[in-house]
Amino acid sequence: MKKSGLAGVVLLGLWLGLGLGQSAQAADPIKIGVLGPMAFTQGEGHWNGATMAAEEINSAGGITVGKEKRPLELVKVDTNEFLSIPDATNATEMAVSRHKVDFMVGGFRTEAVLVMQDIAMDAKKIFIGCGAAHPELCTRVTKDYDRYKYWFRLTPINSTYLGKVDFILLGTVGAIMKKTLGLEKLKVAIIAEKAAWADPIVAAAEKMLPEQMGMEVVGTWRPSPVAKDCTAELAAIQRAGAHIVFTTFSSSVGLTFAKQWGELKVPAAAVGINVEAQKSGFWAATGGKGEYTLTVNTYGRVKITDKTIPFYDKYIKEFKEAPNYTAGTYDALYLLKDAIERAGTIKSDKVVAEMEKTDALGAAGREVFDKSHDITWGPKFVTAVGTQWQDGKIECVWPFNWEGVTYEGSKPYKLPPWVAEHWKK
Repeated sequence: MKKSGLAGVVLLGLWLGLGLGQSAQAADPIKIGVLGPMAFTQGEGHWNGATMAAEEINSAGGITVGKEKRPLELVKVDTNEFLSIPDATNATEMAVSRHKVDFMVGGFRTEAVLVMQDIAMDAKKIFIGCGAAHPELCTRVTKDYDRYKYWFRLTPINSTYLGKVDFILLGTVGAIMKKTLGLEKLKVAIIAEKAAWADPIVAAAEKMLPEQMGMEVVGTWRPSPVAKDCTAELAAIQRAGAHIVFTTFSSSVGLTFAKQWGELKVPAAAVGINVEAQKSGFWAATGGKGEYTLTVNTYGRVKITDKTIPFYDKYIKEFKEAPNYTAGTYDALYLLKDAIERAGTIKSDKVVAEMEKTDALGAAGREVFDKSHDITWGPKFVTAVGTQWQDGKIECVWPFNWEGVTYEGSKPYKLPPWVAEHWKK
């Protein structure tokens, strides 16, 4: 990663004034800071989702503020948060003080976003999180509303809800293995990157699997988020006799794990969160060895709402990549647009009041914020989806008749054939 100035912090302004009339072009732009690790796929998702939404909004005339049409101007903020929390701090401070952004979207690594959040709150800037999952980011809103009311989380669903979807996927695969392979008590290996957002999921898994799901935990492994080799962990998992590997990865270690899992043909189904497996490039990056990887996802090419497939297809057409959850900046800009237009101003307190009333159908589902300004999870709201790599394609395999929900276009889950062969009785 190239570094210059403040430890690699790069901010690039982009005025997307496409299709605007003369009066809108003369109006002051509304400046949106798009914050993320821009050298990584997560930051790319932030930027891609935001630019796609900004182009659409500006092409339609911009945002109506009172009687004035104003264009969006995006400021690209490379936080470098994977590698340096101080870099993220400096980038956020520069976005506020030098670039004078009106609003912020993005953020990824919880440890960094907690600091970035405080900077935004000090400046009374609305910050819509589109990457960090730790519940504390929204718990702060309920503990100190006056200070943290400017924070909202749109994507992903928080770690607790991610864990619930995780456990549903795990239970689904477990039931299939029991039924088709004649297994009685399933053994599960937990593997999660060593990061704060993953801690609640690991803790819940270690407790819930044996106590509530009747599964034996054979061990927990916590590799680095950027580990280049997982063979030691995979060998230990195989020796432990695991039937399923319960994964929690948001960083590049997910690619390493999936490739080596497939190469070694470890006889344990891979189920859980693997953000790298949300990417179109996952298949090529693993040389096809990531086949059958099942991950929680935000988007799939299924009809979650009427907006999902058009968004999904346009994103792939423009960026040659499937949208991962950090592309939630797309919906974030539309929610901001609606709140600003209802408020008739860009003053933060008045926009917060309108953001709290949000009830919109976005690309990820029905978007409603709870009292902690967290996105609501459930069958009538944002559910997340489970996607599996099948024959070189990302297929949605969950929800599949869950709480009455099956999204049009979903397909059944497939058990890896080498796993089935190894455990078949």
